Formats: sequence, C-alpha cells, structure tokens
Amino acid sequence: MKKTDVDYTDRAVDRAGRKSNLSMFMVMLGFTFFSASMWVGQQLAAGLDWWDFVWALLIGGLILAAYTGSLGFIGAESGLSLDMLARRSFGTKGSWLPSAMISFTQIGWFGVGLAMFAIPVAKQIMGLEVTPDHMPWQGYLLVAIAGILMTASAYFGIKSLTIISYIAVPLVAILGTTAMIMAVRQGDMGLIEQFSQGTKTLGVIAGAGLVVGSFVSGGTATPNFTRFAKNARVGLWTTVVAFFIGNSLMFLFGAVSSIYAGGNDIFDVMINLNLFYFALLVLGLNIWTTNDNALYSGGLGLSNITGLTKKTMVIISGIIGTVAAVWLYWNFVSWLNVLNCTLPPIGITLILHYFMNRKAYAEDTVPEKTVNWLAIVGVVLGAVVANLVKWGFPAINGMAVAAVCFLIGQLFRKRQLA
Repeated sequence: MKKTDVDYTDRAVDRAGRKSNLSMFMVMLGFTFFSASMWVGQQLAAGLDWWDFVWALLIGGLILAAYTGSLGFIGAESGLSLDMLARRSFGTKGSWLPSAMISFTQIGWFGVGLAMFAIPVAKQIMGLEVTPDHMPWQGYLLVAIAGILMTASAYFGIKSLTIISYIAVPLVAILGTTAMIMAVRQGDMGLIEQFSQGTKTLGVIAGAGLVVGSFVSGGTATPNFTRFAKNARVGLWTTVVAFFIGNSLMFLFGAVSSIYAGGNDIFDVMINLNLFYFALLVLGLNIWTTNDNALYSGGLGLSNITGLTKKTMVIISGIIGTVAAVWLYWNFVSWLNVLNCTLPPIGITLILHYFMNRKAYAEDTVPEKTVNWLAIVGVVLGAVVANLVKWGFPAINGMAVAAVCFLIGQLFRKRQLA
C-alpha cells in the first residue's frame, strides 16, 4: 500500500490535509521571525528618526503584505505549492527555473542562519575567537548540531514546522519584547529621542525599500505553507497579519539593539542585560522558525526538478547548507541579496497567471506547456532590472518588467487562438 504524502509534493492539498487557523497563523508568524531582518532594523535606525522609521515600516509593510497576501490567497485557494503553481505558469520544464532559484536562495539563507546562530554563541557565550579566516572546532560543532536539528524539522514536514512554531513564536515574542523594554528603560533617553541621535540621511522611501527587500524573496515561497489553510480568506489574513507583526518585531528588535546596545540584534541586548540563557534560547528559536521553512521550500523546489522525494531533497539540501554555512556567512550574503531580486518576478508571474486563469485552476484544466518562454524571459529581465535600476523599489521594478513580458505573452497567445 502506497504511503500517504503528507507534504502533498506533487498535488493539491485536500480537505483532510488542511490545518487549523491558529496553526497556520503560528507557522506564518514563525516564518517571518528572521534574524537577518534585524540587520535591516539597524540600517533603518541609523538612517531614520522615529516617525520616519514608523512610516517606512507601514509603507514597506503594505507593499510586502499585498505581495505575500496575494500569494497566500492563491496557495490556500488552489492548495498548490509554489512549484506546482510554477508548472502551470512557466511550463513543466520551465518551472525548473523558479524552483532552482527558490531552492538556491533558501538553502543559502539556511546556511547563513546556521552560522548566525553558531558564531555569536561561540564568541559571546563560549569566549572563542572567530574571524573570517578562523573558526574553532567548537563553532563547527554548533553549526553541525543546529543543522541536524533544523533539517530534521524540515524533513518531517508541515506537522513538525507547526510544532516548532507553537513553541518558538510565543517565546521569541515575549522574551524579545521584554528585553527590548528593559534596554529602553536602562537608557538615558526615551525611544523617540534616542532615534533622533546621529545623522539621518536615509529617507522614508529608501527605508520602505529596505523593508520590502528584507523578506520579499522568502515571501515568494508563501504558497508552500498557506496551501494548508482551511480556505483562501484564512490564507490571506494569516499571511498579511503575520508579516506585519513578525517583520515589525524583527525591525524593532534590530533598531532598538543598535541604538541602545550597539549590537547586531536582540541577542546582544539580552547578553548586555545578563540574560545569557534567554539570549541563547531566543537566538536559536528565532533562526530555527525561519530556517526549517526555508529548507522545506528548498526541498520542494529540488523535488520538482529531480523527481526525487521532498524528504530526500531536504536531507541533501540540509547537508549542503550545513557544510557550507560558515563560508556562506562570510562570503555569500551580498550574493544572496542579489539573488533575492530574482524571486519577486517569479511571484508576480504566478499571481497574474492564476487570476487570469482562476476558473481553469478551480477545475484543474490549466493547459500544460513544456516551457512558457515569455514567462522565463520576464523573470530574467526582471531580475536584471531589479539589480541594476536604483530608482524606486528594486522588487517592484523587477515585478513590473516580468508582468509586462508575461502580459505580452498572453496577448500573443490569445491572438494565435483567435
């Protein structure tokens, strides 16, 4: 008897596979608890005063919510993963491009996340000297242990991701917020006054661009998780609310840590407040909630390309990310940020194709193609424009180019059929 695929790798999630509203909210909130977003919070605090910081969060958050919310709605209504949606919009073999892009970036961020845990712990708690040229064996051991644990949670799929989120989300939110409030109270100035210190040269629009860019790539994988929501409305609201709350907390943690403690994130604030064990717990859980989701998406993407099971590809991806973690941390973050710009053009293509063919998706009668070349061209051109054009929002620039290419392709197709 064939075992049931609880991850619905190559088919739509049926009614039996749908999760509760609370479970979906926890998974999506945990997904947005991303330590790298704290780095963006530092940049925002350095370049903006308090009210400009708030406006940047609101404007960038609205754009990010519209993008991820649309994908969340589509994933929940169709029950399809990002890769299964790509097979319909990019073609069966054309989908290998978006699958490869999402897998490459998510495995890369998984590796970076492991090092983001191991290096601060090795430095702050174990007292070891860590440089780009030297990592003690204890640091590599921490990377290996974290890699095994996070790979395991991704291996066991959505059930494991849900359990981790139920544990991590409340703890990170409560402990992180408590530490942030303690840091503000121990400071010489209030939050608004502290934000006003220094030279503020960033600008609200540029700040909003950083907010959008912080998670627009990971947000492209939203359908991989919302396909388990009870219905499209739940997929929409859990995504939008989770992104607003989760991202805002991460930005605040990063901003407050930099202006009061001068550290990289809430981990440094908690260390300075002598909350060593809480700091370790928050850092580990914060990274874990995003890393297992990232590896889960990477496994789904590689499964679409290779035809092997998602679980097999999660193990392979986890090994690659773990072995390369320290190197990725020191050498590849800038390249990963470049690659982030390749994913929004994929997302907008999926969105347009779905809403232009919504009835066919509902009836499962979407015509299959081998390769949708204009969709491919749109993603490539969109990625180039997003990386090279400095005006406006890079992610939106890339999406605009991809959308135009896709719509031109649809127009040609209709004329051929007429």
